[in-house]
Amino acid sequence: MSVEPSSAAPNLSPTRPRPTVPGPARPRGPRPGPVRPEPARTPAYGFWRRLLPFLAAVALTVRLPSFLHSFWSPDEGYLAVQARILAEGGELYETVVDRKPPLLPWLYEAAFVLLGDGSAQVMKLLAVAAQFTTAALLAAFARRRWGDRSGVTAGVVFLLISVGFIPQDTQAVTFEVVILPFTAAAVLCADRGRWGVAGLAVAGAFLTKQTGGVVLVPVLWLLWRAHGAAPSRAPLRTGLLRTAVGFAAPVVTAALLTDPAGFLFWTVTGSGAYAFSLDGSELHVLVRAVVNSLILGLCCIGVLPPVRRALRIGRPPASAGLVDLWVWFGASAGAVAVGFHFFGHYFLQLLPPIALLATAALRSLRHERLRRVLSVPAWVGACFVVWAVFAPRSELTHAERVATAVREHSAPTDRVLVWGMHPQTYHLADRAPASRYLTAGLLTNFSGGRDGPQVGEAYSVPGAWQIFAAEMRARPPALIVDDSRGKPYAPDRLPTLRRLLAGQYEPLPGTVEGTVLYVRSSGS
Repeated sequence: MSVEPSSAAPNLSPTRPRPTVPGPARPRGPRPGPVRPEPARTPAYGFWRRLLPFLAAVALTVRLPSFLHSFWSPDEGYLAVQARILAEGGELYETVVDRKPPLLPWLYEAAFVLLGDGSAQVMKLLAVAAQFTTAALLAAFARRRWGDRSGVTAGVVFLLISVGFIPQDTQAVTFEVVILPFTAAAVLCADRGRWGVAGLAVAGAFLTKQTGGVVLVPVLWLLWRAHGAAPSRAPLRTGLLRTAVGFAAPVVTAALLTDPAGFLFWTVTGSGAYAFSLDGSELHVLVRAVVNSLILGLCCIGVLPPVRRALRIGRPPASAGLVDLWVWFGASAGAVAVGFHFFGHYFLQLLPPIALLATAALRSLRHERLRRVLSVPAWVGACFVVWAVFAPRSELTHAERVATAVREHSAPTDRVLVWGMHPQTYHLADRAPASRYLTAGLLTNFSGGRDGPQVGEAYSVPGAWQIFAAEMRARPPALIVDDSRGKPYAPDRLPTLRRLLAGQYEPLPGTVEGTVLYVRSSGS
């Protein structure tokens, strides 16, 4: 009888071990994160064909109130008077002076030469174009990084928050408005590795206003990030060289087209007291800084929560790849704070990086939620626009009344001196200024909003009073308008001006809302 082996019996025969096949070596270090999908993008032509007209309409809408008045701020008046002097053959930093670089005065001059000195509305269109261009550049930056929807969000958010200050700061055609497209272009070009063009854009911002040059900081950061880790330092050196040449060429050209010594003095070395003196004005400056910071928070109230979420490092996508934007924001904040003035229009320089940071945080929201979030800055912006339409313009009304009095007591060919902080009076009165110094601020340091002891002849631009006295001797004005109205720069506090009025002029009967007019005395 034979026994069949059980199928369940174990197989005790020796087995040959399987050869081990080595797998791919696992790289050391942190595990790579998940591969993110590319941002959704439609063809460029279709995207921009739909977006650009919309951004243009929004930019025009939020700045419509600017067309209601000829001047919104003394800066606009200053630029208009400068432009008239330059259009008639004057020289910047010689015939007329200012602490600002020449680009915006030249743009005003070009408008006056081509269209006449009544072309203030053209400059308001320039401001609309600047806002629109900034929004489009921010949209291009966001679309490149995060896709089509983020591009739309960035452009719209910027325009909605761009009117979130008092009307004098947002509706005027001022230096800060014209800075913005240059700063946005500089960062966009740096993000694309176009270093020479980025340098040109930095120069454009600097030649509009000195603080615009701080956009060089994020540009250099992007350059270091793009080339700093490369095995060879040649690309880094090449990028630095291209950026430097792109920046230096326009700046040197502008200096040569004016007066190099005057350009250096008025834009860099001659404004120390204005930029850095604070003694006696601490409370005044602190209140202004707090108030304008609160207004900034109000205009950004709808986007502040997502920006706060962007600060939470380690929670993508809200915080990933935003270091360059925070560098840009930090550099702009430094530009706002330098000089301790904190005027509302200074804060406009913060808006482009804020718009992009908000966009980065909003890109993870669903469409319905995104629309609800954007409705908040839309309503806030609408309130600021309505405010600009109905806000009283007491200072402009006062300047118009003074200008009427100036026309009544002087001839069209007479030169007059308006001693005050409203140079638009010259333009409104159609009279030529008797001095290259268009405001009392350049001669007293009051133009920084000082209310403390550092106001007076001793704190003027170096050498200004000697030049002013020579101007008064060579061509005495037919009319002097004391528009100080009790301010610290009143003539009775300034020996040179006090002696001039006492020796050669006599006051006209009555005043224009506290403004005193002096005509030449019969014996002078």
